[in-house]
Amino acid sequence: MEIGKDLIAASSTPIVLAILAEEDSYGYAILQRVRELSGGRMEWTDGMLYPVLHRLERLGHVKARWEVAASGRRRKYYGITSQGREQLAEERRQWQAVDATLRGVWRGLVLPLSIRLPATPVRLLQGA
Repeated sequence: MEIGKDLIAASSTPIVLAILAEEDSYGYAILQRVRELSGGRMEWTDGMLYPVLHRLERLGHVKARWEVAASGRRRKYYGITSQGREQLAEERRQWQAVDATLRGVWRGLVLPLSIRLPATPVRLLQGA
């Protein structure tokens, strides 16, 4: 299943904030966490993630800092701020409202089933 770009874009802020609410992290690790949480259904790229992180940083929802890893490589770590936690709570309320609305619509919706019919006719027995 491929998730559409619009849905990925709409969900990127709450996903990133939620991951950073777990612990501070850096870009590659965030990409891996998204893949893990989605069971491989969401494959984000650097080109998608970093604009989100930079926007969240400009808004004051995350703070960035440079650290040197054990390998000697510098990594930019991102951590959620108190303002970011407030935004995450608001994002969660909004997504719960959307989820409840969709569940309500889908509850009464009859969708066509993709069932393969048998090659030979099947006789239905009355009273069985």
